[in-house]
Amino acid sequence: MAGPSFDPSALAAASVEELFARSGALRVGHFLLKSGRHSGRYLEKFLVLQYPSVASELGRRMAGELSRYDPTLVVGPTTGGVLLAFEVARQLTSLLGREVRGIFAEPLAAAHGSPAGRTLRRGWPMAGEERVVVVDDILTTGASVLETIEAIRVAGPAPMAASVIVDRSSGPLGLGIPMHALGRIEIPSWPAGECELCRAAVPLEKPGSSGPA
Repeated sequence: MAGPSFDPSALAAASVEELFARSGALRVGHFLLKSGRHSGRYLEKFLVLQYPSVASELGRRMAGELSRYDPTLVVGPTTGGVLLAFEVARQLTSLLGREVRGIFAEPLAAAHGSPAGRTLRRGWPMAGEERVVVVDDILTTGASVLETIEAIRVAGPAPMAASVIVDRSSGPLGLGIPMHALGRIEIPSWPAGECELCRAAVPLEKPGSSGPA
């Protein structure tokens, strides 16, 4: 099945919300969120990242925001942050005229009920003078970004800044570093008992790769 075609000049001029919509990643329907609330719209982030031309445009924008920090290393949390870390590092390599690495932070197994967190595996070198930035796809609670920041600090250097495609957070998250978001996409949600879509008998979906999102 042929996918959509993207004109580079149109991509460069599009808002983040338009990029999600054109990729089929801004879904409309009746969705159950992880919080238990219901919404009529949902961001399926992997639908936008599946198109190299769109992922490249998003990476170009993130690299433009982060180039001021002169980074040597880009780190993203699995799984969406893997694609973004590579693409942003590639774009920064071109912008800065030198190689910039892109790696990812993986989840730790929870022990005795304590938070799992994330870690940097794979034997990647991490020098104390590294200039590190963090990237992620959608910021809601900030958990994955905070875990990635902590994993970097455990490895040595303190990260300098972070960038996300979409900021959907409801207030300050206490990241401790500057946060750059390419845009905001407002998606209202309601308690299940107040959902008009339920009353209208619109079928309820549980989106995401591993259950509700």
